[in-house]
Amino acid sequence: MSEPTGKYSITMPRDIAEAAKARSGPSGLSAYVAAAVARQIERDNLNEIIQVAEAEHGAVTDEEIQALRDQLHQARQQQTGGASAA
Repeated sequence: MSEPTGKYSITMPRDIAEAAKARSGPSGLSAYVAAAVARQIERDNLNEIIQVAEAEHGAVTDEEIQALRDQLHQARQQQTGGASAA
């Protein structure tokens, strides 16, 4: 069952609205905008979690981030049998 919906009026720059409308496909502009807003809410929630974690444990360093990226890259290579993963 789908979630209940409401009708809202929003204002945005015309060029952004037209680009969104052109990309929205068969599901329509409302679904496209709803998905974009849902992604932004997820990002906002993750940023809040990061802020709380950094306040408690300190900021993550660039070196720590790179080490984790390297681990991810190695894991992807192992999964694909050594092929380069982008």
